[in-house]
Amino acid sequence: MQTLSHPVVIGGGPVGLVLALSLQQSSVPVTVLEAQAPGAMYGDGRALALSYGTRQVLEQLGVWPLLEMAVTAIETIHVSQQKGFGRTVLKAHEHALPALGYVVSYGALMQALDARIERSPMGINIQYQAPVTGLDVHATAAGIQYLRADGSVQQLSTPLAVIADGGRSLDAIPGLVRETKHYGHDALVGLVQTEQPHHNIAYERFTPRGPMALLPNGKQFSLVWTGEQTYIDEIAALDDAAFLEALHAAFGDRVGKFLHIGKRFKFSLKLSKLDQTFAAHCVVIGNAAQTMHPVAGQGFNVGIRDAVALAKNVASTQAGEWGAAHRLTEYHASRQRDTGRGLQFTDFLVNVFSNDLVGVGLLRGAGLGALSMLPMARRFLVNKMSYGS
Repeated sequence: MQTLSHPVVIGGGPVGLVLALSLQQSSVPVTVLEAQAPGAMYGDGRALALSYGTRQVLEQLGVWPLLEMAVTAIETIHVSQQKGFGRTVLKAHEHALPALGYVVSYGALMQALDARIERSPMGINIQYQAPVTGLDVHATAAGIQYLRADGSVQQLSTPLAVIADGGRSLDAIPGLVRETKHYGHDALVGLVQTEQPHHNIAYERFTPRGPMALLPNGKQFSLVWTGEQTYIDEIAALDDAAFLEALHAAFGDRVGKFLHIGKRFKFSLKLSKLDQTFAAHCVVIGNAAQTMHPVAGQGFNVGIRDAVALAKNVASTQAGEWGAAHRLTEYHASRQRDTGRGLQFTDFLVNVFSNDLVGVGLLRGAGLGALSMLPMARRFLVNKMSYGS
């Protein structure tokens, strides 16, 4: 077994690489274990919604200049409900922000992060095609077993193992339990072309079937359409013409006709939180630690804030105490409010805005109308979306 004196990050996705770059900035060496080959995700067109706070993190790490040409700014957010009154419009300039958020593909973000590491690789050791097959957490260290690209088995010992791979490695770890709430809903996503340009406006539309969103992405919109699994299955099975007609019926005329839909993808929606964490030498961050409904675009940005907070925790600790129980307790305490409120906020939106009970539509409309007239409430909401809590 190879004994390392520095942290090991399991997962070379955005959250893991933001953590690695943040540690590097603090002169903390780090090893990253990534199951896939270099560049394997560059073609991934999934849309990510980056908060303004995440932009600030990427700027500080020197990633934003490499990414800026690939992002689309969200300058306005328009919130409405189908078959009901009440709407709210949030504008970036009203809150002294250049944008309320940004949309970028997963692949473009990965390219920018990898390019940043290639320009300054000192202190970051990335092992590709290295899936983790086992993890044992002991009183003084964490033992990691992984496969090398040549098929051989390698074992490492580290004072701090960080699981940041979206949860793919959790099956290799006994004793970890997730508290999961299944909504019985799926999300359908894809790129859609509209008759009118987006003008950097993002639309959030609450329908009795479930929330839907159109996010400006290049010259098109990224669509996120959620609803009960049977309903989304029916929508997904439609041919393109019928699909665009159904989309127009659900969304309305704000962007004119829907002209074209790209390849459509579905995935199940749930809210989950890791119920147990290790006392020492191992920590779980990002989607591996908590998974949120995409209704408010919080999940990815919460994961980035996990990475930044953990990097600060490690950087302010003497090397001999990396991964110590009292230090990880401090980290978890620092993240409890943000992650807890993020989970509660998204769950609240889904429960209140995804049903058609008598009277609920009137309450939703009244709430949206009140929000449009209360500057302090809008400011709170924008701060929540931008920086968490």
